[in-house]
Amino acid sequence: MPAPRVLLVKLSSLGDVIHLLPAVTDLARARPGIEIDWAVEEGFAPVPAMHPAVKRVIPVSLRRLRANPLSPAGWGALASARAALRARPYDWIVDAQGLLKSVAVGRFAAGPLFGYDRTSIREKSAARFLDMGLRVPRDLHAVERCRRLLAAVFGYVPAGEPDYGIAAPAEPPAWAPRTDYVVGLHASSKRAKRWPDSHWRTLAERLALEGIGIVYPGGSPAEREDAARLAQASAGALAAPAMTLPEAASLLARASAVVGVDTGLTHLAVALGCPTVGLYVTTQPGLTGLAGGPRAVNLGGPGAPPAPADVARVLFGADAAA
Repeated sequence: MPAPRVLLVKLSSLGDVIHLLPAVTDLARARPGIEIDWAVEEGFAPVPAMHPAVKRVIPVSLRRLRANPLSPAGWGALASARAALRARPYDWIVDAQGLLKSVAVGRFAAGPLFGYDRTSIREKSAARFLDMGLRVPRDLHAVERCRRLLAAVFGYVPAGEPDYGIAAPAEPPAWAPRTDYVVGLHASSKRAKRWPDSHWRTLAERLALEGIGIVYPGGSPAEREDAARLAQASAGALAAPAMTLPEAASLLARASAVVGVDTGLTHLAVALGCPTVGLYVTTQPGLTGLAGGPRAVNLGGPGAPPAPADVARVLFGADAAA
């Protein structure tokens, strides 16, 4: 008799994809033998592929089409994704994102579609296309909402701290420092979320006193230019070259700590079990901040960016000076 099959739909962005990982761990433990597939934006496909309970990752090219609606390659990739989703029927399809686009992807596949009900979902109009909507309180952290949704679909109670269940590839990038280093995730898609450059320089000086370097990654060319500028002005700093997502995961996993603004790689650091400090400048960490037990610390909030001394106290103890 074939194993029961479930398709999870969580397309983007990077932080949102990472928020679903603990629910996958819960499901695999509560329902041993279930086959778990995951539909995700193609750029984030390496993340669910890191989880040992995910059998198959189906990349979806919606972002590529949004950037270029007339792209033959983009439409061809979407057709391939639809064919892969319809290759075999699913016993459950769970939309864990709650948007019209994610419900549409769920409807590409054959099987009953579950998700958040109208009071719980992000886009209320998407709820009408579900076969069953389930109520999950909106005032919970995003990680807990995902855990509660899958638990409601499959009939178990999630317990304990979130277990993201992933591990980084075995080898760090060849250029990565061989001595202790902190990764400074300075970049964000919204500049208002960034920590002041002067704070990064002060933190780098404090780390240098302890013999610890700092690595500044950047996803886009503009972000790598910012990283190079920061590295030039920071003690013991290195600007990272362009990296794949698995390479970034390896860099994060081997860091002494990660300090990052409100961006997806900061959540990836938490998922990998790194000691992580989240820097919040314009957003509240309550519902979408770092969730990973005592190794993840959220600092700051709207209009109240943390000072370098606050970060130093987390990294080096209550008596640490900036």
